[in-house]
Amino acid sequence: MGSVFTFFSLTYLISWSCWFAAIAILQRVSGQPSPVAWLLLMAGTITPAVVALVLTAYSGNKAGPRSFLSRVIQTSVSLRWYVFAIFYMPAIKGAVALSHLALTGEWPPFGEESPVVIGIAILLSTPVQSGEEIGWRGYALPAIAARIGLRSASIVVGLVWGAWHLPLFFLPGADKYGQSFPLYVTGVVAFSVAIAWLYGHTQGSLLLAMLMHSSLDQTIGIVSDILRPGQKPFALGASLPFLLTVAWMWVTAGYFFLKMPPLPVADRARFKSGLL
Repeated sequence: MGSVFTFFSLTYLISWSCWFAAIAILQRVSGQPSPVAWLLLMAGTITPAVVALVLTAYSGNKAGPRSFLSRVIQTSVSLRWYVFAIFYMPAIKGAVALSHLALTGEWPPFGEESPVVIGIAILLSTPVQSGEEIGWRGYALPAIAARIGLRSASIVVGLVWGAWHLPLFFLPGADKYGQSFPLYVTGVVAFSVAIAWLYGHTQGSLLLAMLMHSSLDQTIGIVSDILRPGQKPFALGASLPFLLTVAWMWVTAGYFFLKMPPLPVADRARFKSGLL
């Protein structure tokens, strides 16, 4: 597990250094656009993949980096898993809207993006998610799951993954700025369980993990769940749609947790071979 600790430590150190530097730059320029700050934000975002690839190459297994990249283009999975990856979050948002109507007698605020725009955004954003997914699902999840099982590993990775986003809650202009960090992490852990369930059923396809991650990012605004203005990062206040979103994610996560498949055989072999 030492390699996983090294992965977490380096990922936090590099990402947070980049992000806090970006925050300092944006504060100095009073929120004006800054190419340097943008580059630092992007560098921090792709750090999990870079660290995973470097550590794997450093382990001496020359086939290691190629195994990650082959999973990024692993398309040979059943169509139903593509459907799940794309429509999991929209289905959650549909449940949120209906729950909101039942509880308040009113529909929640909806986003204005058309389904076509959302669909295109999902496709365009999917490759970008490799910057995170090669690290979190390609490296950390199987390494931990080889020791404690995919079910428990999904919780551990979810907590570390969620906490990794902390600096973004202090970044002016970011969608997470001034929102509730604890509630956000709670939702991330639930999503981590769901994406681990998909990972197990697709024999470790990082492409499907990337697609599901992209769908989360691009469809979260179908029902707006922005927290109350002026919320502090460590406060627990939240809008009703946000609370309903997290609640429904945990309802589904409970099922996925109980029905979690075993770690794919290929991942167990990778771990035993010393790749991770």
